[in-house]
This record gives sequence, structure tokens and C-alpha cells, in this order.
Amino acid sequence: MTKIFSHTLLVSSIAFLLFSSCEEVLINEEYEDNAVDVFNSLWTTVDENYTFFALKGIDWDQVYTANRPRIENGMRRDSLFNVLSDMLFVLRDGHVNLSAGFDLARNWQWYLDYPPNFEWDIIERNYLGDEYEISGPFYNRVIDSIGYVYYESFEDDVSDNLVQYLISKFSSRIVNDNDTIIVKGMVFDVRDNGGGKLRNVEDIVGRFADTTRLVHYWQYKDGPAHNDFTDRIAKYVEPTGDFQYRSPVVILTNRSCYSATNFFVQIMKNFPNVLVLGDSTGGGGGLPINRELPNGWRYRFSSTVTTTVGGENIEVGVAPDLRVDLQPEDLRNGRDTMIERAFDIINEAYERRRQQQN
Repeated sequence: MTKIFSHTLLVSSIAFLLFSSCEEVLINEEYEDNAVDVFNSLWTTVDENYTFFALKGIDWDQVYTANRPRIENGMRRDSLFNVLSDMLFVLRDGHVNLSAGFDLARNWQWYLDYPPNFEWDIIERNYLGDEYEISGPFYNRVIDSIGYVYYESFEDDVSDNLVQYLISKFSSRIVNDNDTIIVKGMVFDVRDNGGGKLRNVEDIVGRFADTTRLVHYWQYKDGPAHNDFTDRIAKYVEPTGDFQYRSPVVILTNRSCYSATNFFVQIMKNFPNVLVLGDSTGGGGGLPINRELPNGWRYRFSSTVTTTVGGENIEVGVAPDLRVDLQPEDLRNGRDTMIERAFDIINEAYERRRQQQN
């Protein structure tokens, strides 16, 4: 099997330890099940292991000073939960959650404060119609000689055979009767894809890579100080499969693209035939780890850093190559502004290539 990402075994091993460890590893036994110790346990663990204090300009000591007076032993469980939630909200991180069974603390400002830029009903009724295929997790069809695929979640598993089928379907080819089927390019829509499994990212990106490319760097937290990180670990993607897709690809994004989708978009931007169109992604560039508080509540937070080859931290999102928003007039007329602009770009690229060949 071709290796897609360097250090894959290392990453898999670390992920197994972070997500599958027994409870004894997750719980710091120096703390007891009372409100003060629960608060101190959460604050200290995040202080020593969270990765984006400097990036986001967060004074975590000040967060302690502001919230510690609100804590006293014997306080109501929901009151304690609210204090801890307020503290974690300051991190402005969609990978930070606190689960107490009766509620889930979260900060989803990374997409709620922005326009949605996605209307599935318009796509289904006016672009996919009743002739599209559902190929595993991919909704897809050829529309006016351009391939369109919508991928809703990287939680939905893909296979090499499935990706092979899609890129074959969306490639120009000669059929048995010697007719030529022209497919000018592909629109890969990941709007509202909130992420999922990085292995699904790996299974897709290698089929678009033109050559082996350095795509980004990872760093892990390796000490209690806010700036204690490992050296950068280079991540590469190389071509995989029998052939790779070389025609123009336009990826559609909005602020609800997060986590694994954030990684997917950032990696695909490294390939010369790919253009990203839409809004910036929502971010989520740190792999989350799980911990448990002395009272049994579970929480998670970001524990790694990912930077582009140019040094940009992708925690805050990946900017598009071309910013396009859905326009109210188009929506009223049942049109998706982003899809229409993507079709124009692919048609223009096809015409330029055809003229160069003549």
C-alpha cells in the first residue's frame, strides 16, 4: 500500500493513546470530587496542554482570576457547569466541549457569526434533480459536462474504489462506440461539512496530487508551559491509485467547514489544478484530546498545532482563493451563486485549454 502521510504510524499511535486510554490515565488523582478541585483540575489541565493561547491572545491566568471567586464547595451542579462553560467559552474553539450529561458546553461562533452560504434545497431541486447518484457518501452527477459532488461529512467513510469511480466518472473518456464523453472539470462541494475522520481525508487527497508535496507541519504539546511544543513534523501527500485527477477542480466552502474538512481544504489548496471558492473555513486545526474531571464530567480541547508551508496556523480557518457569497437575488431565483461561479471558472479554463491546443 502506498504511504500517503509521513509519520502515519506515529500519529495513529498518539491518537490511540489520546482517545482510547483507560480512565486512570485520563483522571488526575490528586483532585477530589468537589467544586473547587473540579475547577482547579480543569483550569490546570487546559493551562498545561492547550495549544492556542498565544495565537488567540488569551490570558488564561486572568480567566482563573475572573472565575475562581464564583466557585465554592457545595454549589449546585448546574451552577458549577455554567462557570466551567464560561471559562472554556473564552478559548473560542469548536473542538472545546464539556459534557455533563444534562448539557454540552460549546462555542460555535466560528460559524454562527457568519452567513450560512448554503441552501441544500436549491441544490437538490435545481442542480441534482432526480438523476443524481448516491455513491456511498457522495451525492453526484454530471451537469452540463461538469461533474458535481457533494460530501456531507468526513464521518462517512470512503474507499479507494469509490474515489476511483468518481474521478473516472468525471474524466473525459472514449466509450465503446468511440464517442467521446467530455467532462470539463469537477466541483467538489464540502459546505456544511463539519469534519470527521482524517483517514477519509487521506483516502481522497492522494487522488488529486500531481506529485509528492509538502502540505503542512504538525506540532504536539510536550510540556506544561504555553510555548512547550515539539519540533515541526513535516506532512507530505503523494499521488495514489492508478491515475490522479488533472482537470480543473473547484472546492466550495463556507464557515461551517470545520476540523477534518479544514484539513482537506488546506491540503487541496496545494495542488495546481485546484481552486477554493466561497467563504473561509471555520477552522479547527488542532486535534482534540479527551479528559475526565473528578466528578465524572468529560471534556476535550485542542492539543496540536497545524501550520501551512508558508507558516499560517489553520486553527482560525483556511481562506478561499476566490471569495464568493450566495446572493439574495440568486437565491430568490433558485440559483446557487457559488455553483454558478464555479461552473463559469471551469468552462473558462476548458476554453483556454482548447484554444491552446488548436
